[in-house]
Amino acid sequence: MRTVAITRQPVELFKILKFEGMVTTGGEAKLLIADGRVRVNGAVETRKRRKIVAGDVIEFSGESLLVQLA
Repeated sequence: MRTVAITRQPVELFKILKFEGMVTTGGEAKLLIADGRVRVNGAVETRKRRKIVAGDVIEFSGESLLVQLA
C-alpha cells in the first residue's frame, strides 16, 4: 500500500487519481469512477467528486493508496 500525503482536506477523488499518475487525465478518472472501477474504504465508489479525507483507502487497478494529511 502506497501512502499519499495531502496538504488540505477534503480532496476530490478524481483529483487524487490524476495527481498520483494512476490515470492520464481528470476526464479519464471520472469515467473510470462512474464505471465502478474504483473502491474507497472497501466499497465501490461511483461519485466522481467524492470528498477524500485522511485515513481513506483508495483501491484502483490493483493498487491501494492510503491518504494521510501532511
